[in-house]
Amino acid sequence: MTSINSSVVKLDNLHEKVMEKATETLGSSSQNLGFSDRMQNALTDVADAQKQSADSMKAFELGLETDLSKVMVDQQVSSLGFQLTLNVRNKMLSAYKDILNMPV
Repeated sequence: MTSINSSVVKLDNLHEKVMEKATETLGSSSQNLGFSDRMQNALTDVADAQKQSADSMKAFELGLETDLSKVMVDQQVSSLGFQLTLNVRNKMLSAYKDILNMPV
C-alpha cells in the first residue's frame, strides 16, 4: 500500500511539472512572435528534450539516477516532441506541394 501511495505522489509531482511547463509555454505564446520564431523555439525545445532524455538515460546507466520513472518520462517527452516535429514537417511539405500545384 505504501508503494502505491509513493507512486501517486510521484505522479502528482510529474503532473504539476507538466502543468507548469504548459503554463510557461502557453504564456510565452501570447507574445507577437512570427511563424519562423515559433518554429525555431519549438525546434529548440525538442532538441533540449532530446538532450535531457539522453542525459537522464546516461545518468541512469551510470547509477547516478535511481528514478526509472523520471528516465522513462524524459524518453516519452522526447519521443512525442520528435513525432510532433515530424508531423508538422510533413504537413508543411504537403501544404507547399498543394500551393505549388495550384493553377494560376
